[in-house]
Amino acid sequence: METKFDIRSFDSPLMTEDFLKIPRCPVTLILDNLRSAFNVGSIVRTADCALVEKVYFCGITAHPPHKKLDKTSLGAMPYVPWEYRKRVTEAVSELKEKGIPVIGLELTSRSQLIWDYVFPMPVGLILGNEALGVSQEALLLADDVVEIPMLGYKNSMNVAVALGVALYEIQRQHWDQFSKRSRIRFSVREENRQTG
Repeated sequence: METKFDIRSFDSPLMTEDFLKIPRCPVTLILDNLRSAFNVGSIVRTADCALVEKVYFCGITAHPPHKKLDKTSLGAMPYVPWEYRKRVTEAVSELKEKGIPVIGLELTSRSQLIWDYVFPMPVGLILGNEALGVSQEALLLADDVVEIPMLGYKNSMNVAVALGVALYEIQRQHWDQFSKRSRIRFSVREENRQTG
């Protein structure tokens, strides 16, 4: 039996400058010395999908212009506001000076389970190095630390995958507020509802 599903396989019809005017999800990502440009590109692509406010590339984290970022972000780089900071503490301090709470995503002795944590809005989220995690200096500045439960033999997951889990948990918690604020269609189902 064949079933027909509508699949949204096209990008936004908006021009870049119009797209960048859309109210964004008030989440700022802070990338703390990530080693892999491929992970960073994947994070940028996910940041675009979630319409994050901004991404801070810190320290050795690959940042534009960079050929590997272009490849793995699949062209999302122009649609994600970003800035580079030499030290992660600069990015964290900038957000905190604006009154934005900053949360580390890391397994620590003081981490709270991500499913139990109520994320504030706006919020900054620190993602750490693939081997070393979030740096001690960033953790010391963080307002809170959350963790994704690890049930397997390994005690960590890929940083880009972890971002996807955390980012969509934040959006899930604030979906009503965010979807009204952005005024854009979020799914094929909503497009069909509006056109059909």
